[in-house]
Amino acid sequence: MGGWYTIGILVGLGAALGVAAAGALRRALVALVVAAACAVAIGFAFFQWDEAVGGLAGAVCGALGSAPLVSGTLRRGGTRGGTATLLGLTALVGAGLAFVPVVGYLEALAVPVLGARLRRRSPDTHAGLRSLAKD
Repeated sequence: MGGWYTIGILVGLGAALGVAAAGALRRALVALVVAAACAVAIGFAFFQWDEAVGGLAGAVCGALGSAPLVSGTLRRGGTRGGTATLLGLTALVGAGLAFVPVVGYLEALAVPVLGARLRRRSPDTHAGLRSLAKD
């Protein structure tokens, strides 16, 4: 297949690791560091430096892209364990799909796009208080 295929695998695995880490750790920066370390370690253990860089890029996209989902879920009353379980299962599906050619790259693009969409749809913090203010 070529180097682009193995890089795509690591990009998809990195994105899946980022999603799982964000769900389990709930902090975007901590999840980013953990997912990046795991993806780079997998890249160097089984492949070469270019795959490790691809895993790093996927981990960044996965962790930062799923952070709005995790924070919104917990803010709206979701449990930590339920959020971690659902995102962990989602990450398993994403890791499996990473082995399909080109899908790993698409995963790394889709997660931040969906995260930005969720962030844009979130309501303002004190939007309801403006209706109570006296003019």
